[in-house]
Amino acid sequence: MTTFAELGVSADVAGQLKSHNIIVPTPIQEAAIPGLLSGHDVAAEAPTGSGKTLAFGLPLLQRSGVGEPRRPAALVLTPTRELATQIADVLAPLAGSDGPSVTAVFGGVAIGPQIKRLRRGVDVVVGCPGRLEDLVERGDLRLDAVEIVVIDEADRMSDVGFMPAIRRLLVMTPRQRQTSLFSATLGGPVAALIEDHQRSPQIVRIASTEESGSGATHLAVAVDPLDRTRLTAELVDAAGPSIVFCRTRHRVDRVARQLDKLGVAAQPIHGGRSQAQRTKALDALHDGRIQALVATDVAARGIHVDDLALVVHYDAPEDEETYVHRSGRTGRAGASGAVVSLVEPTAVRSGRLRRSPAPREIEVHLVDRRDVSGAVRLAAPEPSAAVSSRPPGDVSSTAGRSGTGRPDGARKRSARNGQRPGTRPKKARPNGSRPNGSRPNGSRPNGSRPNGSRPNGSKSRKPGSASPASHRSRRSG
Repeated sequence: MTTFAELGVSADVAGQLKSHNIIVPTPIQEAAIPGLLSGHDVAAEAPTGSGKTLAFGLPLLQRSGVGEPRRPAALVLTPTRELATQIADVLAPLAGSDGPSVTAVFGGVAIGPQIKRLRRGVDVVVGCPGRLEDLVERGDLRLDAVEIVVIDEADRMSDVGFMPAIRRLLVMTPRQRQTSLFSATLGGPVAALIEDHQRSPQIVRIASTEESGSGATHLAVAVDPLDRTRLTAELVDAAGPSIVFCRTRHRVDRVARQLDKLGVAAQPIHGGRSQAQRTKALDALHDGRIQALVATDVAARGIHVDDLALVVHYDAPEDEETYVHRSGRTGRAGASGAVVSLVEPTAVRSGRLRRSPAPREIEVHLVDRRDVSGAVRLAAPEPSAAVSSRPPGDVSSTAGRSGTGRPDGARKRSARNGQRPGTRPKKARPNGSRPNGSRPNGSRPNGSRPNGSRPNGSKSRKPGSASPASHRSRRSG
């Protein structure tokens, strides 16, 4: 069994990892760390959830120089705000008080505090390309002293149109820097980036077993479009913490509102919401104050939740790769979980799917509408499986979760009237209504109001409308 110390990780950092029960390196860590520690460029093909943050982060902390005011020594490029925050939260505690300082910069939040940190001097900057370019244009960030560059989720950078900005940023850094690149695939525009901006990189490829949700049960159910949201509510009740994927922001907002009306505490998360709103929604799922996130594909990139029980493909994924990325939110590291695709009745013929939404190597079982909730309940992770071995500061905290392994609100609601946990009342009221307008405990925690409404008739934004912070240009990250 290889250890981090045998890979060349310093004794101090290896001790920090051990204190958090991180002892055995993952395949991507074992393959990439030695080359990065020796100063080589590395291009790694590995799925989300395979341990890439530590694969590039540990060598980064060990080799990073000391930054100066406005001039960091190392730069990590990421496609989303959530991923930038997660990387900084993982690396900063491992660095300790004597190691490199780490900060995250991204759009959707006030730029002032970020400028102040850069002016004081930061060793490692983790950021989204848009906000980084804004800071460079303001004169508050210079990249001429950067010795190490990491490009994370390079394929997703290309998907969302960040590749030109990445190239502009790389040109601002010294030619003799060390450059590492991590991606789900090394083809297409990513291959061109490797050719143009890396020096004889070591190529590392790790099979995509984790990303597909190797421990998950994959199901499909034929359901009328008008019944999709009600079925989704039943599935979340049966499973526990869930992510529901929709194609558009408008659909995300609408489904989140409808789930809430059906008694399932849910929050939307997409690019049209401010960073504060997105962080609040993610924290609420981590803490068990809501049962489900309803998300677009891009917004959910980089979101990791311990023991996520269920992924629902409310809208069909655009392609097999999207199916894999979505499904990889559950069934990680050998844990159990359920993935459910809601398909049109016309997609079923003679009791079989006409075309599976998943890659050929993933077996998807067609389940009857009446049986799918029970199948999901069986596939959901048991509470005893909630063993976390994540680095300090990881956003995937399990704090606040009830002893059932489900969010506190779900536990309270499903226990009423002597129900079995996870089942719904036998006599459902139309449209999810409740007597006298009351709501059961846990259906909307802490007295929060639906859709951002305000008391005393004060003016509020229309449901689904973007907050003022979201009207910044796309270049803001």
